[in-house]
Amino acid sequence: MTSQCSLRFVSRLTRDTLALIMAGGRGSRLKQLTEWRAKPAVPFGGKFRIIDFPLSNCVNSGIRRIGVITQYKAHSLITHTQKGWSHLRGEFGEFVELWPAQQRVDEKSWYAGTADSIFQNLDLINMHDPKYVLILAGDHIYKMDYGAMIATHVETRADITVGCIQVPLQDARGYGVMEAEENNRIRSFAEKPQDPKPMPGSDSEALCSMGIYIFNKDFLFEQLKRDHDNPGSSRDFGKDVIPAAIDEYQVYAYPFRDVQSGKQSYWRDVGTVDAYWKANLELIGVTPDLNLYDNEWPIWTFQEQLPPAKFIFDDDKRRGMAVDSMVSGGCIISGSLVRHSLLFSNVCIDDFSHIENTVVLPDVIIGKHCTIKNAIIDKGCLIPDGTKIGVDKTADRQRFHVSEGGVTLVTPEMMGQEFHNVS
Repeated sequence: MTSQCSLRFVSRLTRDTLALIMAGGRGSRLKQLTEWRAKPAVPFGGKFRIIDFPLSNCVNSGIRRIGVITQYKAHSLITHTQKGWSHLRGEFGEFVELWPAQQRVDEKSWYAGTADSIFQNLDLINMHDPKYVLILAGDHIYKMDYGAMIATHVETRADITVGCIQVPLQDARGYGVMEAEENNRIRSFAEKPQDPKPMPGSDSEALCSMGIYIFNKDFLFEQLKRDHDNPGSSRDFGKDVIPAAIDEYQVYAYPFRDVQSGKQSYWRDVGTVDAYWKANLELIGVTPDLNLYDNEWPIWTFQEQLPPAKFIFDDDKRRGMAVDSMVSGGCIISGSLVRHSLLFSNVCIDDFSHIENTVVLPDVIIGKHCTIKNAIIDKGCLIPDGTKIGVDKTADRQRFHVSEGGVTLVTPEMMGQEFHNVS
């Protein structure tokens, strides 16, 4: 099959594909942002959740059979998925199904690793009888046409295809690092190595896994059963299943690049407080790398019915305004200045306050004469009049979490408020 033909058959291939989104991770590096919610349910980009990005990629790619595998603190993830993703038509074989951990194989075992989360659902996969299984991480921000990757998988007659990106060598320790030949066949795979090897032709970058895998269904079953029978396995794709298959089978890397320019496409792991803060504020730029205003590849989500954002008062010392910022529906900025910040829905800011370089999650109320800089304010916080955040890091550390990069994270519990409605 030629490259030209492979593009022609993308729609047929995606119809034969079942996507499984692994959305059960704890996301502990996000600190208190995941105290009451799973990482894929964390809000992102003003109105979305992280899970919306792989789900949107599936739908936009023509994949309409999707299982979302949940485990850790999944209530907000489940309610969001039910509200925002129930529009697919079951009578046409389309669905987004929630697959919670049910101890289907062993009454004493929850999911022991990424491979085990798939193994424990083999009966459900078999019920849907796909030809290809696309396995995705549910906690990354990117836009990707999975159809092209599946077509390449078929064209190369691969047993496994691994989506990959180029990562600076100093950051590659947190990823699965591959060595691949010129034809992209993988020759080695090391999960989170202490001394990652650079990719050919580069001294500064490594070829790393995106946590995206395509398997032929029968081959997936065979490999997961073999892994399950290995008592020394940690039940993980990156640590066990992929490395064990490399020598014996056809395992290929799929570089994630822009089709037109050939450059690496946008992909972010927002797994730390600093990375999450930075990725949100990147969206404010004039031409951000991630375009949320792309009508050809929309990001779908649960759409709340909210009034427009409102900015009130126009006095010299009390002017409601936002500069270089994104402000979502339901927000009221009353006589305050918001600069280079991102406000989610239903944020109210009272008079004479100054918000800068800050990500404010939904349903936050900020009082009068507040100064907030370089911060993340979690959902439901009530910030009293005169509060200063991000001004004195020493004082912040006594009450809040301050990241390595100097970002102050504030949650309702830190403010002495019991607010657990993170759905």
